[in-house]
Amino acid sequence: MKKFLCLFAVSILLVILGACTSGSKADLVVTSFTDELQEPIDRFEELHDVTVDLQIIPTENYTTTLRPALESGKGAPDVFTGEIVYLKDWIEQDYWENLSADPYNVDEWEDDYMEYVWDLGKNDAGEVRAVSWQTTPGGIYYRRSIAEEVLGTDDPYEIGEMFSTMDGLMEVGEKMKEHNYRLFPDEGSIQPFTNGQDPQPWVNENNELVMTEARLSYFDYAKELRDKQYTALAPAWSPAWYESFVGPISYNVGWDELDEVDEDADKTEVFAVALPTWGLNSVLKAEAPETSGDWGVTSGPTPYFQGGTWIGVYKDSENKDLAWEFIQMLVHDEEFLTEWVTETTGDVLSYLPVTSKISEDYSEEYLGGQNHYKFFLEEAQKIDSSTITKYDQQIGDLFGTEVGNYVEGNVTKEEALQEFYNQVKNAYPDIVVPE
Repeated sequence: MKKFLCLFAVSILLVILGACTSGSKADLVVTSFTDELQEPIDRFEELHDVTVDLQIIPTENYTTTLRPALESGKGAPDVFTGEIVYLKDWIEQDYWENLSADPYNVDEWEDDYMEYVWDLGKNDAGEVRAVSWQTTPGGIYYRRSIAEEVLGTDDPYEIGEMFSTMDGLMEVGEKMKEHNYRLFPDEGSIQPFTNGQDPQPWVNENNELVMTEARLSYFDYAKELRDKQYTALAPAWSPAWYESFVGPISYNVGWDELDEVDEDADKTEVFAVALPTWGLNSVLKAEAPETSGDWGVTSGPTPYFQGGTWIGVYKDSENKDLAWEFIQMLVHDEEFLTEWVTETTGDVLSYLPVTSKISEDYSEEYLGGQNHYKFFLEEAQKIDSSTITKYDQQIGDLFGTEVGNYVEGNVTKEEALQEFYNQVKNAYPDIVVPE
């Protein structure tokens, strides 16, 4: 899903939605926030002798730029993608064609896909509006050499047993600290695991904000990580965060550029990081090729997923037949998907006829030969789509911000929680927050 690779230059926005490549009119216009569709488009153009115009809008501008076109029909594409952040909203807005109806009849495909991925593409009426070729469960990637040194094993199953509870993570954190390693880059690394063993939606059927004990425990575990110095204080996506996958980094440099950091500053090395499937290719392989073979991936206290790209046909497209041909190839063509996943992207697919074959004997050199495909498919089976709401991204971000304020010592836990409630109420006045 590689969201962060899509932050292209703002000049791309000057491409007017619906405009076509110079010289001739495109047969098909596809709009997305990512360039990952380029290779499928190249193949589709060869097979069908057509021109496809892929228009990429940076992630941060995607919804505000594309939504007006979808609502007015002016400059709207034939095919467009949606990310999980706003997927639950968009499938209810009648932007995408109903793929459950004739002539698509995609309900016949349901058994071919990972359950949570399929379910997320359906609206409240049970109509499939968008489909996806990906599944994006998460795990904890860890350095095998450090695991051997400190824990006496680098086996993913044994490490997963140590990571199976939040308290277990803290125990490993203490062992890492004793050897001058840090468990994670930063405290945010544990946020995916704070839904607990009994995950609940952020907002229930009565429009009430749901605060479980597991969510509240995020305050305490994040504070423990900070107070006991189990992290390197390298914020996600910062220069130090990326550098931590390569070797030792200066402790607590925050968002500073690495060339601005005092060379005599205290150094430490990070053991592990929580990332979804796409983190392997788009983060680790891209940023730390020199540590290839020294990584493994295992489970954390609870299953989670992050990201994912869904795709559908614009409801008022004048090229629906061709648009549907493209989507069928992208998500349901066994030959194409097998070749694509083995030779190019490395995506973990949601299309089971292909994944079941690939997972039998997959070996990832970067992960020391581990069959991560099998691992992630097992993790994906544990994801419950019924707990996912359209509020998750923004409410989760607001919550993370207030936990951070508490960890930094800016506010008390009670003050942080109250400010979180205030922020949720400001963003969503109809949501009932706890008193």
